Amino acid sequence: MISLASRRLVAPLVAVTLLACAGERRAQNQNTDQDRYAREVASAVPTIEKITGLRFKQPPAYKVRTKAEVRAFVDKMFNEEKPARDLAAQQTVFRRLGVIPDTLDLRRLMLDLLSEQMVGFYDPKTKVLYIVEDAPMDQVEFVVQHELVHALQDQYMNLDSLLNLKGDDDRALAAQSVMEGQAMLVPIQAMLGPGAQLPGGWDRARDLIRESQASMPVMARTPEFMQELIIFPYLSGAEFVRRFQERSPGRLPYGKDLPTSSTQIMHARAYFDSPRQLPLTIALPTPRVGTATYDNDMGEFATRVMLYQVLRDQNEAVRAAEGWAGDRYTLLRMPEGDGLAWLTVFDTPVDAAEFAQALQDLAAKRYPGAVARKSGMTTRFEAAKRTIAVWGGEVGGHAAVLYIDVPAGARTDLFDLSKVHLN
Repeated sequence: MISLASRRLVAPLVAVTLLACAGERRAQNQNTDQDRYAREVASAVPTIEKITGLRFKQPPAYKVRTKAEVRAFVDKMFNEEKPARDLAAQQTVFRRLGVIPDTLDLRRLMLDLLSEQMVGFYDPKTKVLYIVEDAPMDQVEFVVQHELVHALQDQYMNLDSLLNLKGDDDRALAAQSVMEGQAMLVPIQAMLGPGAQLPGGWDRARDLIRESQASMPVMARTPEFMQELIIFPYLSGAEFVRRFQERSPGRLPYGKDLPTSSTQIMHARAYFDSPRQLPLTIALPTPRVGTATYDNDMGEFATRVMLYQVLRDQNEAVRAAEGWAGDRYTLLRMPEGDGLAWLTVFDTPVDAAEFAQALQDLAAKRYPGAVARKSGMTTRFEAAKRTIAVWGGEVGGHAAVLYIDVPAGARTDLFDLSKVHLN
């Protein structure tokens, strides 16, 4: 999904909205940036320590940078080999699933989005909180507190490694939801008290964020799928951390208590019931044709949002994604062009059947006029340039659905499903 390093930098939009929702505003400070930011950091540290119950092992470092300098920093980060390669692969996958236009440049959009929203961010590699020069003070207080929570988290765990888990975006999203959720909740608790909840609730906050997008044109034109993935760790993560605090006072969901899937963030029973509902890991075999160039997972939340954006039916999207037990997709370089294979396993055959139907509806909507043919457990959609195959059955003792999207004329029997490894 969206580069995790990119998602980590979009707090300002959420922060401004939450401040508005909480009815909180700060007057502009007329002193120099360096002085006012120094006071903000010094004031925030004891507040954060009191609320979290953790002490900074060393004083947090911060630096003031111009917006141009921050843009250059982010641009350099995007030019690193792995983020560049992953963004290109994710762009292809998103295009195949129909959640971004074929003409959208994902890297450029992410850079523009970050530049539009940047107020400050904590970089776990340099261990520095960067604050943008001349940032509006009604945003700075919240963002400084938010990012200092990340600095504190990084002193008790390896934040960089958690947010950059390789090939497991759903688990990384779950970890990020704890990190961003706590960093969102602490400033609210500082404003409204330890047991405070956001007035109107988190659903109201989501509505306000969407309403505020008119003032942020890049965010407003960002595809809905990406918007929801950006917002999820902050708001759903904050709600998860609040639930954890209620059930386990004085503890933090770190270490072995970190959730392992978006399902555990979304559904309290999946995390808090004993035993926890752990996702299955899936290893796809070597394809019969073509070369696998990138593989990852979607998770329940991303699957739900993807289905909703294409189908525009919230009930069907929620129902189809529910019961998710694990998934794996792979991008293929084939003689005829790029292909996508996506295997998802479910708790029950009914869950799998609902998902298979939703994928057939998605294929029909993505490729209107495609000829649909059913043969055994597979339904094929033949369009002018693409062939879609949706297979439903059993893999490793689990109800499963396989979605294939390949160039017209290419093979769709890409895998020997008896060789899929589930753990």
